Amino acid sequence: MAAQLSRRLTVSYGAGAIGNGVFVTVPGLLLLFYMTNILGIGAGLASAALFVPKLWDAFANPLMGGISDRTTNRYGKRRPFMLVGGLGTSLAFVLLFTAPKLGSHLASAIYVTAVFTVAMTFYAVFCVPWSAMPPEMTDDYHERTRITSVRMVLLTVGILVGGALAPTIAGADNEGKGGSASSYAWMSVVVAGILAVAFLTAWRGTREARTTAPLTGPRATLRQQYDVVRANKPFVTLFLGYNLQAAATAAMLTGAQYVAVYVLHDAKKSTLLFVFLVAPCAVMVPLWRRFSRTRGKLLGYLLATGIFGLTAASLVFARDEAEVVIYVQMILLGVGYAGMQLFPYAILPDLITDEHDGRAGIFTGVWQGGETIAFAVGPALFGVILAISGYHSYDAGTRAPVQTDTAVLGLVLGFSVLPGLLTLASLPFLQRYREIDDDLSSRVLETA
Repeated sequence: MAAQLSRRLTVSYGAGAIGNGVFVTVPGLLLLFYMTNILGIGAGLASAALFVPKLWDAFANPLMGGISDRTTNRYGKRRPFMLVGGLGTSLAFVLLFTAPKLGSHLASAIYVTAVFTVAMTFYAVFCVPWSAMPPEMTDDYHERTRITSVRMVLLTVGILVGGALAPTIAGADNEGKGGSASSYAWMSVVVAGILAVAFLTAWRGTREARTTAPLTGPRATLRQQYDVVRANKPFVTLFLGYNLQAAATAAMLTGAQYVAVYVLHDAKKSTLLFVFLVAPCAVMVPLWRRFSRTRGKLLGYLLATGIFGLTAASLVFARDEAEVVIYVQMILLGVGYAGMQLFPYAILPDLITDEHDGRAGIFTGVWQGGETIAFAVGPALFGVILAISGYHSYDAGTRAPVQTDTAVLGLVLGFSVLPGLLTLASLPFLQRYREIDDDLSSRVLETA
């Protein structure tokens, strides 16, 4: 059995997940709302402005993975990128939510697209090398689950900070209608500070982490990298299932602020929605981890997925439910969400370790690229539903239009049925993974 990694190393590494949770959560929760309700950009154009940067990022992530696999540096092949990417992401985040007045909604959309592309690029520079480290840090099956558990608990902290603190600051004025340009600017500065601290902690605290030698020989093209990944069938199966779930959670994340304003009638209640969704993760991640040691990672993953998908779909009745019932449903979502965060990232190093041969960056780059696309598809689908249902955008400081019943129904469907169906659609892919999981589990038992 491999030696257990020190608590200092695992916690320092996991601190990067706080920044990860904050960076993914805040734009996912607030950026579409910022564009439609602060900058006055139409829902369709705003959805496109969100999608384009993430489409670019889907290519940037594999490129970053290949670069970090081959980097020769006295500080390691991963950590120098973590420093540059962490600082760059923090600065770009401030620029993202402090858009200047440019005279037209199209110009504002172009600004958001450009700055978000820069932010996503810096985030890839940090996140891909950081995500590639666990398969290199240890070969132990259960130790990798332990690393992932710490990472997921701290990811929960990041999501709570992003999902609770950011909307509270952004919505501090404008009478609960979602905030103003100045409150969003103040929010961006506070959040950028949190990002910088989290990313720098991960960079500094992983100085002693084990790594592997850089790859040598000709650099693989993007097509060759995808060929390497496609040949790993277990990875592809998990990749497809997970990204359906990522699109589902991204759609729900985007819809939370709209549900708070138009169903709960107070933008600040988006904080409560997030607390009730994410807080159970702190309890459930250790419980799901304990479950996996006796029943396997896959069974836990299937159960968590079913709980999340069915509960999400049940929120279609949110307009007719008591507020407390909605919060109970969010808690149930949190139970499933904890497993949906833990298990794929606990399984991923097992698959990379069997195949990586020094190429962990390629696999994590493709994984992050797919996740980025999924995080774009979810909000884009939500935005399309808003546009079809007749949602009216408006500029901050002007009188908010009254949304029609059809528009409110549309945003509820985007918050409930859409993520529910996407999540349940991932189950066939996870079922196909069963034989692979059984094989890995049996090999662990033989060597225990």
